[in-house]
Amino acid sequence: MAGETVITIVGNLTADPELRTIGSGATVASFTIASTPRTWNRQTNQFEDGQALFMRCSAWRDLADHCAQSLKKGMRVIATGRLQQRSYQAQDGSQRTVVEMQLDEIGPSLRYATAQVTRQSSGQGGFQGRSGGQGGYNGGYQGGGAGYSQQSAAPANPSAPAVDPWSNAGASDAGSFSTFGASSDFGGDDSDPEF
Repeated sequence: MAGETVITIVGNLTADPELRTIGSGATVASFTIASTPRTWNRQTNQFEDGQALFMRCSAWRDLADHCAQSLKKGMRVIATGRLQQRSYQAQDGSQRTVVEMQLDEIGPSLRYATAQVTRQSSGQGGFQGRSGGQGGYNGGYQGGGAGYSQQSAAPANPSAPAVDPWSNAGASDAGSFSTFGASSDFGGDDSDPEF
């Protein structure tokens, strides 16, 4: 939306995400990301840590579930979202204001680690395009998002991915992405291209 403050933060989780369900049935995951800037000191020839920024973050619905399953204390993440300010009354009766980040996207930082992505399905359906599935990509993608997990176990068949959204398995319509590039698209089975 226009006028919102969108930021991206890179840092480490200070604790495991706390998952809770609100009265309407929606789930929310809350956690804090600590981002510490590092600068090079030319006089000492060493890196020095600056003042840490502790950003309180919240993720909603499917993203909240994925965060709770995938993120752990100490993990380095990259998160983007919108800053929001809210006021509340504390238990002692004083009025308090906090600034927090409502997440749009979050994932592990691959600068110092590796991660294996596992697609999570949801009951929401996939990306169906703007006109109810007409003209949109309604092929292999039916999940609600991607969950991230760090696993050391190798896949059963390392030469093939577990889920290949670009494969032509199950594609029944001629206008599918999986048939693009077939020899009939470019003039037949001749070895010479047509110009």
